[in-house]
Amino acid sequence: MERRLERRDFIKRAALGAAGAATACGGGPDATVSMQAGSVVTGPEVSWRLVTSYPRSLDILNGSPEYVAERVAALTDGRFSIRVFPAGEIVPALQVMDAVQQGTVQAGFTADYYYVGKHPAFALSTGVPFGLDSRQHVAWHYEGGGLELVRSLFRDFGIIVFPCSLTGAQWGGWFRRPVESLSDLRGLRMRIPGIGGEIMLRLGVAVQVLAGGDIYPALERGVIDATEWVGPYDDEKLGFYSVAPNYYYPGWWEPGVTSSLQVSLNAWNELPEQYRQALASACREAAFITLARYDVQNPKALSRLIHEHGVQLHRFSDEILEAAWRESNEYLEEQAAANADFRRVYESWKAYRDEVFPFFAGNELAYASFAFPKIAG
Repeated sequence: MERRLERRDFIKRAALGAAGAATACGGGPDATVSMQAGSVVTGPEVSWRLVTSYPRSLDILNGSPEYVAERVAALTDGRFSIRVFPAGEIVPALQVMDAVQQGTVQAGFTADYYYVGKHPAFALSTGVPFGLDSRQHVAWHYEGGGLELVRSLFRDFGIIVFPCSLTGAQWGGWFRRPVESLSDLRGLRMRIPGIGGEIMLRLGVAVQVLAGGDIYPALERGVIDATEWVGPYDDEKLGFYSVAPNYYYPGWWEPGVTSSLQVSLNAWNELPEQYRQALASACREAAFITLARYDVQNPKALSRLIHEHGVQLHRFSDEILEAAWRESNEYLEEQAAANADFRRVYESWKAYRDEVFPFFAGNELAYASFAFPKIAG
């Protein structure tokens, strides 16, 4: 409770600090709020309900919408309140978009790729195999035109989306037994969503999509043989290591995942402009705070998994990575050929990837390849 109060005090000071908030970016949905110290907000009392796809125990991931709610309240002097409901309290984890679309709630925090059945291009909003890392994904969203394209798809569903959480590069998941070759994958039963699941399917894996809270029981009962989730910090909390002790990297299907705040367009259009700006600004802040928290907690959690829980780390073999690379790129091209909307978003995404990967392969990779192993080794 003390930590929560300190956090609220920090948010309030940030909202009404001596320098004010950041410079305004205009009146669009991503404008940044500009407030003078001690300013008084006037406007109607607005109360929203926000559902998430994640259990309360995942404090970093589920903490993102909680931060948004607290920040928005601070920026509007409490006139715009958002109550956050974790997965299962109002709707099941994988029905968040449906709840927003139907008007059951005003907003939902989820991974857009859970809903590729509604539109395959939603995966590009979240992350796809061998795609952009979190830093690159932010650049494509906000400066490369990606967010505008993604929003054009969601508009048909009566929703506007805001990137709201960044996890960094996710991990390759938990396996009951080692998987050293493609033959070891065939017939394996694995929980993995999005396009990553489609690629695993092509590699011979029997794919299932389960909500976070349903994964451990499925592993424990032997319903699945493997699962992926996020990374060491969240995965330790969910206890996967106790039934599937082989932990793999890299998470080639999710090199930089973005979760979104999905907002009903009807609810959005009813907001005063200042409240819209507060919500957009809070989502941006939450995304970067989430990434920072993961980057602090994941290394500590990985150390515990290895030294306290006896987890065995494995790198996916080149055979598996090469096959996954080939199938991933073929799948994306097939989707682009079959669906004009997918192609429109994919062409923008691919053009940026083709430009940014060679750049990162130079200066960035040279530094990382030399410096990182000096400590790790």
